[in-house]
Amino acid sequence: MALFNSILSWVMKKRVHQIDLFLKYPHDVQNEGLLKLLDKAKDTEWGKEHDYKSIRSFETYKERFPVQDYDSLKQYVIRLRQAEQNILWPSEIKWFSKSSGTTSDKSKLIPVSQEAMEECHFKAGKDILTIYCNNNPETEIFSGKGLTLGGSNQISNFNSESYYGDLSSILIQNAPYWVELIRTPERSIALMDEFEKKIKKIGKATLKENVTNIAGVPSWILVLLKDILEQTGKNNLLEIWPNLELFIHGGVNFGPYRKQFEALIPSAEMNYLETYSASEGFFGIQDLSDGDDMLLMLDYGIFYEFIPMEEVEKENPRTICLEQVELGKTYALVISTNAGLWRYKIGDTIKFTSLNPYKIKVAGRIKHFINAFGEELIIDNAEHAMKIACQKSDAIIDEFTAGPIYMNGNKSGAHEWLIEFVKPPDSLSFFAETLDNALKSINSDYEAKRAGNLTLGPPIVREMQKGVFFNWLKSKNKVGGQNKVPRLANDRKHLEEILKLDA
Repeated sequence: MALFNSILSWVMKKRVHQIDLFLKYPHDVQNEGLLKLLDKAKDTEWGKEHDYKSIRSFETYKERFPVQDYDSLKQYVIRLRQAEQNILWPSEIKWFSKSSGTTSDKSKLIPVSQEAMEECHFKAGKDILTIYCNNNPETEIFSGKGLTLGGSNQISNFNSESYYGDLSSILIQNAPYWVELIRTPERSIALMDEFEKKIKKIGKATLKENVTNIAGVPSWILVLLKDILEQTGKNNLLEIWPNLELFIHGGVNFGPYRKQFEALIPSAEMNYLETYSASEGFFGIQDLSDGDDMLLMLDYGIFYEFIPMEEVEKENPRTICLEQVELGKTYALVISTNAGLWRYKIGDTIKFTSLNPYKIKVAGRIKHFINAFGEELIIDNAEHAMKIACQKSDAIIDEFTAGPIYMNGNKSGAHEWLIEFVKPPDSLSFFAETLDNALKSINSDYEAKRAGNLTLGPPIVREMQKGVFFNWLKSKNKVGGQNKVPRLANDRKHLEEILKLDA
């Protein structure tokens, strides 16, 4: 293990210098990255169709074809799953990540190349540890193992040589051999299909391990950790893993879950590190322990474009490159990748918190908002207001979602909030009033529509039974992995489904 740690230390020091390079020359790194992608793909079917050989600038590149979404690429994905190759990307594509960014019935199957795994996702995994160790030189993280909660994968129904599943399962299946030395549980358990059986197995398999770090989506990791405490009868996780020092999280905003983790891991020395990844790629890593934003990673084989929000609904939206972005503005993210996604709109929105270096925060999803009355409420607004309401009412939430109640005759509309509390407020009406006031202070459109209760009345907050959101996800066959409850919706479909389960 001493030799292993020495090798890791050398690799990390080398990588710190490479990160410094893209921090110093971000525009050059991105422009060179685009040209490398185009050169690599110039002889693919897509590359020939759009004459990649002749493209030497971003301006020319974005003139060749419009911004893409999954529907426009789906025909190519189907052919790839049928074992055709060299369509979007020259190397073999046999893995497909099942995107679970929403709980809609339609699933996206995102192609994952070997380059995407090695130069993006695995590189990001090493960078997380590099950044953490660089910030915490006294760390003992490699004295033990990392606990991960992965998804599952299966053979494609199109072809016996192609596979699909949660991104986490694909990465576990293809991880370098040395990862098994520092990860728990063993691969066979990590890739089990049935979530509830899996967490029981993981609990038993990891109790005797020296777990120093945990990684995963906060909501599902909480389910696992609470089950482990129930199995052992312990009061907190430090009684099981006294050397636990880091939780690496992503997928959902960590704010609503922080108090629960602090109760389970009662240590001032515990560290929390946010990451930003999706089925389409890995994008950001929190580089400062006292920050709440993430460094945009610029050398993962991903070229970034950004759609200003006023352009998002247009048929052919205008995009800008990295050097044109502005602080505080919300942009929809567009990427070109080393898996053959070209000018692909992933559905996320971000804000830049710093331009030197480039740092971001996730603002929400393009389709996850409420705008039934012109209030333009986005996830970032909702989560910020929810945090304020919890602080002022001394409440702790587990899950929440919201949607509109439409105007009826002379009756104004409203927003209905379904909330599962870990610790409910003493007064639900005070919580609702505080939430309303917080939203008014954050969102001027919401404040305007709330004026006089004429268009939009005060929010209606309903406390849900314990486990109702879990049961709803289970009814959708979306338990575990990267699945999550949508925070906002502009219709009532999933609200009505959840309310029926709560009855």
